[in-house]
Amino acid sequence: MNRTRSAPAVTTGVSHAPARSAEDQVYRKISWHVMPVILIAYICAFLDRINIGYAQLQMKHDLGFSDAVYGLGAGIFFVTYLLFEVPSNLLLEKIGARLTFLRIMVLWGLASTATAFVSEAWQFYGIRLLLGIFEAGFFPGIILYLTYWYPSQRRGRVTGLFLFGMPITGVLGGPLSGTIMSGMEGLGGLHGWQWLFLVEGLPTILLGFLLYRMLPDKPGQARWLNDAEKALVQSVLDADHQYETKARHHGKLAAALADSKTYVLAFVYFCCACAVYTVTFWLPTMIKGLGVGPISTVGWYTAVPYIFGALGVLVISRSSDHFRERRWHVGGTLAVGAIALFSTSFLGTAIVPVMVLLCIAAFFIFGGGSLFWSIPPTYLGRDAAAAGIAVISSLGILGGFVSPTLIGWIKSATGSIQMGLLALTALVIAGGLTSLLGLPKSAVRVG
Repeated sequence: MNRTRSAPAVTTGVSHAPARSAEDQVYRKISWHVMPVILIAYICAFLDRINIGYAQLQMKHDLGFSDAVYGLGAGIFFVTYLLFEVPSNLLLEKIGARLTFLRIMVLWGLASTATAFVSEAWQFYGIRLLLGIFEAGFFPGIILYLTYWYPSQRRGRVTGLFLFGMPITGVLGGPLSGTIMSGMEGLGGLHGWQWLFLVEGLPTILLGFLLYRMLPDKPGQARWLNDAEKALVQSVLDADHQYETKARHHGKLAAALADSKTYVLAFVYFCCACAVYTVTFWLPTMIKGLGVGPISTVGWYTAVPYIFGALGVLVISRSSDHFRERRWHVGGTLAVGAIALFSTSFLGTAIVPVMVLLCIAAFFIFGGGSLFWSIPPTYLGRDAAAAGIAVISSLGILGGFVSPTLIGWIKSATGSIQMGLLALTALVIAGGLTSLLGLPKSAVRVG
């Protein structure tokens, strides 16, 4: 089988089994070299972002922080994150992915580690703002980076695999965080929550150098692809981009900002972020409220919904690729997940039914939220991808600020998060309807 002759079959769209087989083999090789490194990096990123949800179980008491202070500190991260996403993604196009990810991971690892030494609310806010500055650009940068390798019809599954890191972080991070906080309390004169930031923050710095060494900027620079394989990948990507050029004409930042669909996508992502970060920032508190005592036990309980969240990412992304449909798989699943999450507030401390609903909520929220990111690169096309993805992420990520801040304020004022969950549910249902009614099928083409 001559692999170099398979490329024209892909480009012209002619059915050719050997060509398809060669393409599948090459993409299996790409996935084995690229996706594990990216997945591990995202697990570290997400853990450094959400471990505050576990730390606050001790931190609030030790530092005298209220739920409102915690909610604002957890969410304020996203303010500076928003401001620096677009510049970071545009810089990635100029200096390459390796240098961009090295800069981001080293700086955010240092900022996350420094959280161990805050003692006042203003210091807490300040370090969270710095963390937002340093981490900004990692997520949209990875989404953009995947477009350098994968055509649109393969992007749903690989995006889901990358975002598999979110629930996996919860599965691993809950027991790990609980064990660190309970087992290292008082060691070296430090509290358990301080050790949490030290133990989970420092490895990120080392991982930044690992990414720089292992990830090529683009397929043409991959030493583990031969010339025929590089040519095949390029032909597949060219065919995909050629279709996009004919279907949609976009510029870069100005065109992305001028396009109303950018804001439709941003609103849908805003609702996704509200749902995801409600789970990640408040799940430990909700489980502790069920009467679960030791912090280490809370960590193990939180792992259970995240296991279902991981299954949701895999099942929903595969289903979406199989049926070649995006809108219902995003909008419908998010609405179901939010309703399940809100329903937990009516069950008091009945641990079994609450845990069942939390598992259902995590399955659909993480599944639909991760699949969303297969839509913007396909719709925006090659020219607007870097700017458009960053704009959507920057605007939408405000959901990560709004949901923990709002719920923290409501919980401080009322002693309950029920009304906060109600507001969240209404928002997420609105986002689901927007994905169904505001996005035409041409905007979510899957091959």
